[in-house]
Amino acid sequence: MRARPAAGGGRWVSVGPERIGRWVRGFAERHGEPLVEGGPEVVTLVAPDGSVAECHVPFPPLDSDGDLIAGFVAHANLPRRVGVLLVRLGGYAAGVFEGDRLVVSKVGNRLVHGRSAAGGWSQQRFARRREKQSAEAFQAAADVAARVLLPHAGELDAFVTGGDRRAVDELRGDRRLGPLFALEREPFLTVPDPKLAVLTETPGLFRAVRIRVVDAAT
Repeated sequence: MRARPAAGGGRWVSVGPERIGRWVRGFAERHGEPLVEGGPEVVTLVAPDGSVAECHVPFPPLDSDGDLIAGFVAHANLPRRVGVLLVRLGGYAAGVFEGDRLVVSKVGNRLVHGRSAAGGWSQQRFARRREKQSAEAFQAAADVAARVLLPHAGELDAFVTGGDRRAVDELRGDRRLGPLFALEREPFLTVPDPKLAVLTETPGLFRAVRIRVVDAAT
């Protein structure tokens, strides 16, 4: 479980889907049996002591008929088929997951030189070369996404991106990838250089339930 400060107060907590039922029970034990309010994207727990937990529904919408908490827990634990694309300058990773299991993937990199300290014409030539290398790297990432992910687009429940936002945005203009970006869902995965080990660990991020907790004033 990871926590970080939330804008506007409180803190964000990420809870794995297999633990969300226990987390809700623990919240009730610590703060009292909460009033449960729900919608298609957020389930809110309002405790008697004033503490609040806003549970953001992963892969919304949530069907709120019946027992809201039971439905929320079941929804969070569904074994979805998710396409993942991670891109950073010079590196990329694409894969399709069934739940936590990676069923198909491709990882690669392209050389992009760092910045030059030289000035004048040398600086300009270096900048042009680096720009060309960057364009080739993004093209390679788009080609891999088209080859690995597009054949599964009709079967995907969601498409998740990560790495560097600017790098991912460079790929949005590729018309081939339109069917994938139409399925894009949060969260954006802030991860280091895309490698197979990094890609394999992404279900722990995109399947997690994000909860904004605001504790009662003391």
